[in-house]
Amino acid sequence: MPAPTVPTTTGAAGQRPRQASLEELGRPLSDLTFVVVDLETTGTAAATSEITEIGAVRVRGGEVLAEMSTLVRPSGPIPALVSVLTGITDAMVVEAPPETEVMPTFLEFARGAVLVAHNAPFDLGFLRMALERCGYPPPSWEHLDTLRIARRVISRDEAPDCRLGSLARLFRSTTEPSHRALADARATVDVLHGLFERLGNLGVHTIEELHDFSARVSPAQRRKRHLADGLPTGPGVYVFRDVQDRALYVGTSRSVRQRVRTYFTASEPRTRMAEMVALAERVDAISCAHALEAEVRELRLIAEHKPPYNRRSRHPERAVYLRLTDEPFPRLSRVRDLRVDATSLGPFAGVRDAQDAADALLAAVPLRQCTGRLSPRVQRPACALADLGRCGAPCDGREDVATYARHVQAARSAITGDPTPVIDAATGRMDRLAAEGRYEEAAHERDRMVSFVRAAARGQRLAALTGITELVAAAPTADAGWDLAVIRRGRLVSAVTVDRGVDPRPWVDAAVASAETVVPRPGPAPCASVAETERLAHWLAGPGVRLVRLDGEWSWPALGAERAAQRYAALTRTATDALGAGRPAPVPVGPPPGQSRGRKPNHSDRQ
Repeated sequence: MPAPTVPTTTGAAGQRPRQASLEELGRPLSDLTFVVVDLETTGTAAATSEITEIGAVRVRGGEVLAEMSTLVRPSGPIPALVSVLTGITDAMVVEAPPETEVMPTFLEFARGAVLVAHNAPFDLGFLRMALERCGYPPPSWEHLDTLRIARRVISRDEAPDCRLGSLARLFRSTTEPSHRALADARATVDVLHGLFERLGNLGVHTIEELHDFSARVSPAQRRKRHLADGLPTGPGVYVFRDVQDRALYVGTSRSVRQRVRTYFTASEPRTRMAEMVALAERVDAISCAHALEAEVRELRLIAEHKPPYNRRSRHPERAVYLRLTDEPFPRLSRVRDLRVDATSLGPFAGVRDAQDAADALLAAVPLRQCTGRLSPRVQRPACALADLGRCGAPCDGREDVATYARHVQAARSAITGDPTPVIDAATGRMDRLAAEGRYEEAAHERDRMVSFVRAAARGQRLAALTGITELVAAAPTADAGWDLAVIRRGRLVSAVTVDRGVDPRPWVDAAVASAETVVPRPGPAPCASVAETERLAHWLAGPGVRLVRLDGEWSWPALGAERAAQRYAALTRTATDALGAGRPAPVPVGPPPGQSRGRKPNHSDRQ
């Protein structure tokens, strides 16, 4: 076929036409070979985790040319949570080839093709790291990211998000994603072809046009680049404001100027953020000592200003709590605000989660469920729950204050200490329902128990930190300095960065002397928001963080809810995936690790 020609647009009439170059013509998507790849790994960080499975599909012109699938033997064991999620166990990979044998095969399979992956930076990062360990030079693959493309093409009305499972359902993929490499790669192929159809309607037919489409920045967006001028280059918080000086969006970064500049010079896949940039007229910034202080200030500013384009942490006052009332016969009360010190469970994101946790506790402990105050001197008829054995009926005098107090103490112990009674009661019901094949009901029992266990573990973590009068901690920086944080009652009250080679002790004294004074109030986070206290707890548990001073004790209950929360959280995700696929939900049966029914472990979970 003769090469097409493009007539000239300038010069004298009758000038001879010239042949268009390949760069001008572009490479049609229908003529290119793509290798769609998906990986399963031992973790999320390419530097510290390894590949356990590779699945790849080679396609061209809408047709599958070849497939590749293999397990990969990592150098260490596969974490239990990963095995639960993917179904890949140590026994399955014990005879699998190592990455030194698999990577040459994959390189040959992908030769001359454009790599495609869903969330490509994740998969390509693992592939590059594996090739580096095998002694290969860093590859310079041309690649496409179906996640990034979908964010520009798919509207929220069509799909709730751009996860692979959501897109596979949207495009009616013949393969359902299942956290196994080849199945996910096949689903990504269907998603890729569905996106190509959408792109064709938008006038995108070549891969060059697709690259430009993915990186498109509007002229109006570029004209606002000057808003980043003069912003600090270090860590801090930035606030986008509109023409009326209202806060539109609050963000944080380790380099404020560089991060803000990307809003005006890079493609923004989130429609709402592009809309925010269009409304912005000014950007304010607050410099911070280090990243932790910036994150805490971000949380505080979001709670204060409630910017319309921030989705998280805007309304901490909407959290729901379960509180044991202060009366002769206490009950569980659902409240929005804890105005007095009392045993409480929460916070919960919504009323449904709170009710699930309450149902799990009430199924194990026969607290009364009627509303209103009861008096030991005034009796009234009991409700049906008494006949069902789910309430001791203090209302008609069957239980006095002392007898009923035992139930209150059991509830208080389950909330603040050992959740085993709630877990045992729920597990017994799940066992019976699963034996009868009533899997959805068993899954509902599991979800109620998990709501309780998660809330109890969260409350215990918060109580451990908010009970400390003062704590000073130091985290190592990349340049061998120290990030110092002074924390009082779960609130960050001072932050300092100490450079390399400088004696940090005078800086610690100065940080403590200049720290904010706090006055505790009722609630699980008496001096800060729950989000702030949890962020501090996460930072304190980070690698290399050292406790410099501690006024008090930082510990979790030896028989607390933390281990159970971790175990059942992973099982809940797996069960949800199974129910979505129309399979019976795996029901977690038995006690959490380190515990057995009727026997308490002999160890301590001290931090």
